[in-house]
Amino acid sequence: MADESRFFSRLRQGLKKTREGLLGRLETFIVGAPLEVAQLDEVEEALLAADLGPRCTAEVMEAARAVVVRREVTTIEELRAHLARHIGRLFTPPPPARPAAVPPRVALFVGTNGSGKTTTIAKLAKRHRDADEGVLLAAGDTFRAAAIEQLQLWGRRIGVDVVAHRAGADPAAVVFDACRAAAARGTAHLLIDTAGRLHTKANLMEELKKIHRVIGREVPGAPHDTFLVLDATTGLNALVQARQFHQAVSISGLIVTKLDGTAKGGAILAIAQDLGIPVRYVGVGESPEDLQPFDPQAFGAALFS
Repeated sequence: MADESRFFSRLRQGLKKTREGLLGRLETFIVGAPLEVAQLDEVEEALLAADLGPRCTAEVMEAARAVVVRREVTTIEELRAHLARHIGRLFTPPPPARPAAVPPRVALFVGTNGSGKTTTIAKLAKRHRDADEGVLLAAGDTFRAAAIEQLQLWGRRIGVDVVAHRAGADPAAVVFDACRAAAARGTAHLLIDTAGRLHTKANLMEELKKIHRVIGREVPGAPHDTFLVLDATTGLNALVQARQFHQAVSISGLIVTKLDGTAKGGAILAIAQDLGIPVRYVGVGESPEDLQPFDPQAFGAALFS
């Protein structure tokens, strides 16, 4: 309970810019005064400004207008509580984790340059290590020597081995070796980094599909998770890239980083709802503890309280 409370505090702090943008537009509402349907136009504008997106905003506002018309919600305080609950319910719930028939459980990480993939992988690896679960990392971003070195540095910091080749090597070959190594060792988790790539580059997306096929051949049923790492500061602009990645390798979950650096945190819901996939983790700071499993109800509450 203490850990949940601490993370809610970090989540609320991380959503500060988004929350201030939302609530700043509602400052004209008088606390305790009767709420009028006409005032909901301002609420709608606030949700759109937070990058909730037209579809999600329309859905949220339809429900809000209904409860206001029926006088089930009569003040701005009650409306904020209603919005928090309703937004929390709109997120796709994560499915039960698919167990690996035999180790390893493989997680593939994809996304564009600068989204925070490598750091996110390291943070999740530390979570596994702290839970006394074996973990191996694969440096599948062979386009940049710095990316390999960064993952190796993280590996040394947290005491986790990294399978890596030289810069410029075939990423699929790295993944092949990592799958074989993890299986031979009986390692519980294999986390695979990939090069940041633009969703518009067909050759890079084809390479990602190749990596996906190699994993499936070497580890039956894998990858068990394919995570798209998104930079929250990108807002709704990330929606097109998310669709393209999902079409290429069937994303199973979103990991949203840098939530503390944007006023457009509502885009998380818009993207998750558009793709019909769950948000699995959110990052609200630099430390490993600032990446936590996503709680939809806590997200809604942090936006409006």
